[in-house]
Amino acid sequence: MTLAYDVAGSGPTVVLLHSTVCDRRMWDPQVQPLVDAGFRMVRADFRGFGETPMPDRPYSDAQDVVDLLDRVGAERVAVVAASGGGRVGQEVAARWPARVTALVLVSTAAGGHEPGAELRAFGEREDALLAAGDVEAATELNLSTWLGPHADEATRARVGRMQRHAFEVQLAGDVDVEPIRTEFDVADITAPALLVSGAHDLPDFGRIAADLAGRLPRARHVTLDWAGHLPSVERPEVFNALLVEFLRRGDA
Repeated sequence: MTLAYDVAGSGPTVVLLHSTVCDRRMWDPQVQPLVDAGFRMVRADFRGFGETPMPDRPYSDAQDVVDLLDRVGAERVAVVAASGGGRVGQEVAARWPARVTALVLVSTAAGGHEPGAELRAFGEREDALLAAGDVEAATELNLSTWLGPHADEATRARVGRMQRHAFEVQLAGDVDVEPIRTEFDVADITAPALLVSGAHDLPDFGRIAADLAGRLPRARHVTLDWAGHLPSVERPEVFNALLVEFLRRGDA
């Protein structure tokens, strides 16, 4: 399967991997600033999100990303990845370290993380709402959980459309296919890394970022005191300045 994707600009390639609350449209506010800064931007929808259909056989998100990079002729890239996409970004950087020049992980998830009480309660509530067929309530739960205080109504509506669409696509799938989880070691990551977390996010994600910042080479952890789980959509102008500065500097 080919992931739905788009490319803009020219220069060093930056691949954007979306949160599982959203799809590739979450990066709309980053596209033009990256192009203006002299980068080539590639973004894609994971399977079951945005314009990419549900899988019909076992698959690997990380392998999908590498296949896409081959398709667009991007041998070496900077990876910018959010939330659930952050785990995919870590896998790409660990299994194909020579291909990743820099790694930005925003409110990243992590394989093997034991959820805290708040995150477990969220997951249980979401599962219950979806089992009852209440997609609207499940969408509202995600908006209230993941968006911080600086998200305006237009941002809430945009994220809501992406999350609702993902639920509808995934619930309509005829085949229950699990992704292939390939073990990897973050110690194999060689790229400089920037870990971004939000002070208004669930505490799990700040802990994950702090742990990774202590384990990755040339890593820096920045906590944004105004942000929830999705700072790139909550205050894109602030996030973009941080992102472009890191990518231009080329180290942490």
